[in-house]
Amino acid sequence: MNLSDELLDALKEIINISLGKAAGTLNELLANRILLEVPSIVFIAPSALSDHINNRCADTISLVSLPFNGQFSGLSTLLFSSDSASKLVDMLLGEETPVDDIDAIKSGTLTEIGNILLNAVVGSIGNILHSRLNYSIPSYYVGNLGEILLPILRNDSAALEITTRFTVQSRHITGEFLLLFEVGAFDFFVDALDSAIYG
Repeated sequence: MNLSDELLDALKEIINISLGKAAGTLNELLANRILLEVPSIVFIAPSALSDHINNRCADTISLVSLPFNGQFSGLSTLLFSSDSASKLVDMLLGEETPVDDIDAIKSGTLTEIGNILLNAVVGSIGNILHSRLNYSIPSYYVGNLGEILLPILRNDSAALEITTRFTVQSRHITGEFLLLFEVGAFDFFVDALDSAIYG
């Protein structure tokens, strides 16, 4: 499945706008400049999804997921390396997290940050495409990407994977937004995208 070059460029612009709003929110929370990479967009067929996810990241990560559904459905995620997750929590709290409380504090803090940022990203996409989307409760996970995502993705899912990294410049904190759009509702997504461009 392919998007035309024009639709692909439009989608990248929409994602840039959406991520820019999320980065602005994070900038306010941290009082630090946030640098964003240009998003990459990859179509993943059902037969390739499992291997693709397993091959992306074998390291232990902290991940917040926010499922969404409506005219199109998917899963938005925010992920950090263990080191970046700890640095971000310390930065947000203004102090080093006590060892005895680190898991509970990290889980609660990152879930709240993930909820704010992922709502900003997906909400902005929905607004631009004039599509009403519903959100589930965010969830927090620790593990490698395959262990986390594959059990919550349908086996017959294809996905449009949109990935971008961001960096908190002063503290060398790097995170990643990963959006997976279920292609079962892909026609609705393309129609909304087409309508946003051509009216």
